Amino acid sequence: MTTDLPLIGDYSTPQTPLSGARIGVVTFPGTLDDVDALRAVRLTGAEAVSLWHADDDAAATLAGLDAVVIPGGFSYGDYLRAGAISRFAPMMTAIAEAAGGPEGSADGLPVLGICNGFQILTESHLLPGSMIKNDHLHFICRDQQLRVENTDTAWTRDFEQGQTITVPLKNQDGQYVADEATLDRLEGEGRVVFRYVGWNPNGSRRDIAGIANPAGNVVGLMPHPEHAIEVGFGPDTEHGVRTGTDGLSFFTSVLTTLASRGGAA
Repeated sequence: MTTDLPLIGDYSTPQTPLSGARIGVVTFPGTLDDVDALRAVRLTGAEAVSLWHADDDAAATLAGLDAVVIPGGFSYGDYLRAGAISRFAPMMTAIAEAAGGPEGSADGLPVLGICNGFQILTESHLLPGSMIKNDHLHFICRDQQLRVENTDTAWTRDFEQGQTITVPLKNQDGQYVADEATLDRLEGEGRVVFRYVGWNPNGSRRDIAGIANPAGNVVGLMPHPEHAIEVGFGPDTEHGVRTGTDGLSFFTSVLTTLASRGGAA
């Protein structure tokens, strides 16, 4: 485990015994939150591994990893369309194969896409639908409440069904859209993982903040759990200023998932 950064608190639990798990975080040109995601991985006891989008041997690199996070930012400046260029990166091709394609796989690589990472997952067709400009056409940054709709995914097992959590949100192209048939399928298959609570900040269809693939190993969401992992730096809660750590459960959940599979790679 890397200890170059100070740990604030002890977040290890009996339900997440895989201190040897290796979780990669992909960096693209324009990625902003890769360092935050790497720190979140470290704080939950796993080994954080930096990944480069243009890795010439991406498949071999992924073979030594247990999960991957595609973090937020503005890959390639969003100059064409958010995530549209990044989908062609060698690392994304390898991730798509390791995850089991659009349907996913029960033992496929767990992948979490956050904000721009969610956009990349839709552009890569690992998740259905698309992301367009916020309906108010402005960038937004705020602490956002979410309701947990599905705890049977690789990244949500440590939450409770119906739980309300608070994590930061910051986006410009955060409006999730899909045709009615796709939305009905997501609802019917229980693949809506998070919904916005209190206010829909970007006009996303049916208040959807995050979804999963059919197998539940790939999850994408617009808000940023990696910014809600440490007391003193997270959202405000009823317990005090900057005390929110709801984002930790995303990263402990994947360790729980790996443990249920029988261990790390």
